[in-house]
Amino acid sequence: YGDLAARVSESPTPLSVAQAVCAIRQEKLPDPAVLANAGSFFKNPLVSNEHTHRLLKEYPDMPYFPQPNNQTKLAAGWLIDQCGLKGQRLGAFGVHERQALVLVHFGGGDRPGLLSFADTIAQTVFDRFGVLLELEPRVI
Repeated sequence: YGDLAARVSESPTPLSVAQAVCAIRQEKLPDPAVLANAGSFFKNPLVSNEHTHRLLKEYPDMPYFPQPNNQTKLAAGWLIDQCGLKGQRLGAFGVHERQALVLVHFGGGDRPGLLSFADTIAQTVFDRFGVLLELEPRVI
């Protein structure tokens, strides 16, 4: 978490960490009172280490986070951004311009439209990277 490390001292307190997290979130995430959103819409996917190494050959700057059991966590926002989807809008929904993990609602949309938009994003990421994205919020 580079943004967080850059904002806290070498001996952070729980309060300084909480304040830094709040400041980062305010910079990156839209205010739901102004622009409807559910925060991060996709989970950071887990892939095999083998798949990660194949991707790193083509995308050496790809962020990744080693996990137990020969798996790697990838940054879903980076994958979405690399597909050119950050800031894109389709009807009532869009990918936020500053944070590709956040889907926003401009008004007039419905649940099927949102899920269709999310599916389009997930399919685009899969087509390019061979990585499945999973929804983070529970849709009811």
